[in-house]
This record gives sequence, structure tokens and C-alpha cells, in this order.
Amino acid sequence: MKTTFEKIDKTKFNIDETVEYMVKKITDICEKIGPRAPGSPQEFEAQKSMAADLEKWSDEVKFEDFTVHRQAFMGFIPFTVSMAILATVFFFAKPIVGFILTILGFIPLILEFLMYKRFLDPLFKGHPSHNVIATRKASGETKKRIIFIGHSDSQYEWILNYKLGGTGMKLFLIPAVVGLVVCCIANLVKFIVVDVNAVNTDAANTFFFVVGIFLCVFVVPYIGFLFFQSYTKSVPGANDNLSGCLSVMSVLKLMDEADIRFENTDVQVLLTGSEEAGLRGAKAYAETHEKELKEIETVVVACDTMRDLEYMAVYDRDLSGTLQHDKQAKELVKKAGKNCDLDLPYASIYLGACDAAAFTQKGIKATGFAAMDPTPPRYYHTRLDTPELLVPEALRIGAEVLLETACLYDSEGLQ
Repeated sequence: MKTTFEKIDKTKFNIDETVEYMVKKITDICEKIGPRAPGSPQEFEAQKSMAADLEKWSDEVKFEDFTVHRQAFMGFIPFTVSMAILATVFFFAKPIVGFILTILGFIPLILEFLMYKRFLDPLFKGHPSHNVIATRKASGETKKRIIFIGHSDSQYEWILNYKLGGTGMKLFLIPAVVGLVVCCIANLVKFIVVDVNAVNTDAANTFFFVVGIFLCVFVVPYIGFLFFQSYTKSVPGANDNLSGCLSVMSVLKLMDEADIRFENTDVQVLLTGSEEAGLRGAKAYAETHEKELKEIETVVVACDTMRDLEYMAVYDRDLSGTLQHDKQAKELVKKAGKNCDLDLPYASIYLGACDAAAFTQKGIKATGFAAMDPTPPRYYHTRLDTPELLVPEALRIGAEVLLETACLYDSEGLQ
């Protein structure tokens, strides 16, 4: 089967120039605008810069604003750590209190960090954030729509990943979570044995004293967890996720240069704000446009971190592994990859999420597409994520797969 690129007039279509443009645009944003914390003026400035380019290749470009409580997503950390340390202390004196404290510590961790619920938002200050929507309209009646997403913001620095790397970071985070689970169980068991059943033998007292000392060991990773990330310094975000933004923008650029306009398929680029604050931009867009997204067939492809080619994949599961993306959407991108001579595997996000999750939750066909080492690599969410680490070949392949996805969807639809 011939790919889109074999059918395009090469005098109009130049992928090399597009890759050069992508690298230059990312570099300019990083150098002239800088890090883009969720809901920051820099996030908005970067979006305006990218929107100016999108206007050249689109029929319509518009901004939509929403409010983000940007510190809420990681705001659970001091509270959860405090609950864990207090629960360790209460294990020795009042285990039922310790048990309750661990449960309280788990609630925001699970709802905010694992499930991306807006649980703590009311407790934090709101900031204006924006989504950018660029549309290349069908030449005739719009019968279906494909949306390509990249997020414009960059994360607050993950200090532990910068200092220790992905593996070293896990040596603090995993014991901290395990410690909270163990502390919860230990407090419950001691309460049942000692307080409920009144077991007060020397053997039982010795056993629980040893358990208490063991629980104290976890105080070290608890304290380490407090330094997980900065709350003031965001990172350059050249790869995560300007590489994704420019990859999806390239679809409209290449279509415009090759004079491709589908007869019945709208092609949209959505540059979301505040993804790093818990998918807030994607959630805002999906909620605002849910009705119209379901009125005609729509498929969503969220692109994130287009760098580590050996890990390029289509996302099967998302939202910390709790959410499965649409089968047809996944197969569409996988087939597009095959048409570009790539055997893209399915991968899962077992800790975290991408923007596609917000649409899948609303019942809209969606999937994610990325090329990132899940370890994670040391540049991930750190000051090392600079333009110097860009991989032009990954940007090229990402752009080719995304454009092929658009053309394949127009010609064959969802299978």
C-alpha cells in the first residue's frame, strides 16, 4: 500500500524543511519565552506564537480560556507525607488514629495523582489558562473530524529525577507508597489485636515494638517525597511537550504545502494548556465541546514527547493503567505506522496520563501516541529538557505517522 507521501507532489511537500522548522520553533520558544508553567503568562505567550503559525495553514484559529488551580495536582504531597509520619507516631500510642490518618493520606494521592480528579482544586488559587483550536475545514459537508493534540505547558521540575535519575527517584517514591500501605495495615492489625481483643502478652508487645521500629525506617522516603518536585521552577519542556505540539502542527503545515484538503473530514489541532496540572485543558475542552464531538464521528490522537524512537508506541491503556483507549482509534494509528514501515507496539501509561484520557472518559474515540522512555529518562520534567536534546528523526517520523493517520482516516475511516 502506498503511503500518503508517495502520492504527494514532492515539489510541494518537503519534510526536511518541516523538520527544520519544528526544531527552530521549539528552540525559539525555549530561548525567547522560556519555561511554561501551567496557567502562566509564558504558557499563553508560547500558544500565541504557535497560533500565529497555525493561522497560515488553517481556516480558523481560536482561543478558549478556562481556570486552572495549578498547584492542586501535586498539592497532596505535604498533606500525605504529614499523615504518614503522624500515623507512624500514633502506631505506638493510638493505632486507630494512625489507621485513620493513613486513609486520609491515601485519598488525595489516589484521586489527584492516580485518577486525575479535581479533588483539591477548591483549596488552591485559580489561574487563567487557554486552549488553542486550529481547524482545516473540509471542502464539502463535514461528516467526520480528527483532532491532534499537543500540550503547551511544561511541568514544575521533578527534583528527585534531576538529582537521582528515574531509577533513583523510584527508590524514594516506591518505598514511600509501600510504607504508607504497610503503616495502614500495621495500625489496623495492632488496633484489632491490642485494643479490640485486648491481647497484651510480652510476645505481642515485642512484636509490635519491632514493627513500629520498622515503620520508622519509612520516614526517610517520606521526607524524600517532600522534595519530589519544585513548586516554583518549571522546566524548558523542549521534548515534553513542544515536540508533541510541533508534531501535530506539522500535519496542517504539510497538508497546506501539499494542497491537501479533505472533502468531508475536518482536521483540527488542539494545543492544550495545563496538561501537567492534571489534564486540565483537555478536560475543559472535552466538557465544553462534548455535544458537538458526539454529533459527528470524531477521533482524537494526543501526541506527547516525540524523542525516544525505540519507545515509540500507541497508547493502549492510560490514567495510571485504569483506562483503556478506543480499539478503533488505536488501530487507526497503528495501521498508519505500518503504512510508514513501522511496527508500532501498544504501550500503557501505568503512572500518569496523557490528554487522550480526558476524551476517552467522555466516551469519545481517542488514543495517545508518543516516543518516550518510560523509566523515565533524566531529562523528563527537569531542566535538562532543552532543545539540544531534540531528536530530529523522531520529529520526522512522528510527523509522517500523524499525517498518514489523517489521510488514512479520511480515506478509510475507522475499521
